[in-house]
Amino acid sequence: MTLHPQQQRELFILLIYIAVAAGIGTIIGYSLLFIIINLLAYILYQFHHQFQLHNWLLDRSKTPPEATGYWGEIFNEIHLTEKERRKNRERLRLLLTRFQDAAQALPDGAIILTKDNDIEWANQTACTMFGIRAELDIGQKINNLIRHPKFQKYLIKKDYSKSITLSRPMHPEHKLEIHIVPFGSKQKLVLCNDITHIAQLEAMRTRFISNVSHELRSPLTVIKGYMELLSDDDDKHSVSDYQKKVFTNMSGQVQRMDRLVEDLLTLTKLETESVKPNEEINVASMLTAIRDNAEVYGKDKNQTVTLDADSKLNLIGDNDEITSLFSNLVNNAVRYTPEKGQIKIHWHKQGEQAIFSVTDTGPGIEREHLSHLTERFYRVDSDRSRESGGTGLGLSIVKHVLDRNDGQLDIDSTPGQGSTFICRFPAQRIVTR
Repeated sequence: MTLHPQQQRELFILLIYIAVAAGIGTIIGYSLLFIIINLLAYILYQFHHQFQLHNWLLDRSKTPPEATGYWGEIFNEIHLTEKERRKNRERLRLLLTRFQDAAQALPDGAIILTKDNDIEWANQTACTMFGIRAELDIGQKINNLIRHPKFQKYLIKKDYSKSITLSRPMHPEHKLEIHIVPFGSKQKLVLCNDITHIAQLEAMRTRFISNVSHELRSPLTVIKGYMELLSDDDDKHSVSDYQKKVFTNMSGQVQRMDRLVEDLLTLTKLETESVKPNEEINVASMLTAIRDNAEVYGKDKNQTVTLDADSKLNLIGDNDEITSLFSNLVNNAVRYTPEKGQIKIHWHKQGEQAIFSVTDTGPGIEREHLSHLTERFYRVDSDRSRESGGTGLGLSIVKHVLDRNDGQLDIDSTPGQGSTFICRFPAQRIVTR
């Protein structure tokens, strides 16, 4: 072990004391006694400085004890360390104060939770949003103060990849977007944003689309009636090939507009209506009917549509919405799969989840398009989509239905080989017979 120069000096002084005591004791005939007396004096000297050190450590606001030699250096080093610690503590205090001031000034609410979901800190905006009293509610569990069922479920689920929207307590006309961000040692940061203005604009947009769609239904119905009348007249009167082509194109466009209006009304209904009471759905029977319709729909292409469904696996949800969900995905597969293509429909249990999947041998989709497919009117190939009769709203309807029924959509596609659309439903939505 290497000794510090000051330690070496202290050890050298001790050896000199012992040597001097031994020399004097030898002269007077009591060498051992003198050595013992000097060692006791040295020990008392060390104890004296230890007591001084301990008393100072108990009250560091005082100046350090005066001492020379080795103890003087010890006191000085501890004093310097204490000064540095005080500087760092003051620096951290200032940083914390600035952080709290900045967090208090945020227009959004912020709440820090412990690993047990106790409120550790909340800014004034969050306190106002949720009626939290900072002086009384710090240390309380947040789910005792925010009792909204949707928030309780979000907190327990521990899947914070998406935010949720709630009505503000005591002010239901105000809408709050809440996002939980895990950090540190199992702590959580709850971020709250008032999106009332955005929600009002969204409601205006939804009402506008709904009103326009309803207004379009009447003239479309009249036009469809006249087109059917003109088509009947084609068989009774001589009509040129050009006129027949015009009538056929007009009839196709009217049908497309009619489907577009129906899809817009369906989306509006999903966005504005509350979730209906759930019921048990016989999925295997439903998929059999959808498969039969798909075979009729794609008979001109000589497609093969197969179904593999677990007849004992049922689903809890809204029957009409689930039918629309599965039909949209199967019809899309039929629409975009070329002649003599294959479409495979599966319904089975995988782990704790129920899985519905549709696999086709269509042209496939490039990866950069996959994340945008559920956006309204998003088209990978606009011309091909219009030619096939698509409205660009089918997958938007699928996404809304899944959100309302706790489902999740995954898309796997390889250009030139085909696509697979997968719907996953959680354990609480499954009934096994």
